[in-house]
Amino acid sequence: MLNEFKTFIARGNVVDLAVGIIIGAAFTAIVNSLVGDLINPIIGLVTGGVDFSNLFIDLSGTDPASLAAARDAGAPVFAYGAFITAVINFLIIAWVVFLLVKAVNKLKEATAKKEAAEAAAAPAGPTELDILMEIRDALKK
Repeated sequence: MLNEFKTFIARGNVVDLAVGIIIGAAFTAIVNSLVGDLINPIIGLVTGGVDFSNLFIDLSGTDPASLAAARDAGAPVFAYGAFITAVINFLIIAWVVFLLVKAVNKLKEATAKKEAAEAAAAPAGPTELDILMEIRDALKK
């Protein structure tokens, strides 16, 4: 079982996946900062100062002053603002991944076209039929 685990870990795909997860975690921190520190304030400015992350409905009836106060008191809350922020984060991440995949696909396409052009430009050697015909002609002499 230990040898199977070593073989599994040694595969290139597993290492690539681990690198992707680490980069994804770092990227998530950047996107959270982008949304929380840049986008939400702009949206708040447009919507009259609304901060999505602090929007909630108190289900206990105690009417706390803020979401943090409600959570500290252990009151049940419906924190829909956090959900809105999560949706914005998801849309930004999805957009960036889309742009990344689009760029990689263009790069692959350009590389494939270049390889095809190089293959077409390379001088073609004699085919098997050409060689057999030369041998036949040489034997006839």
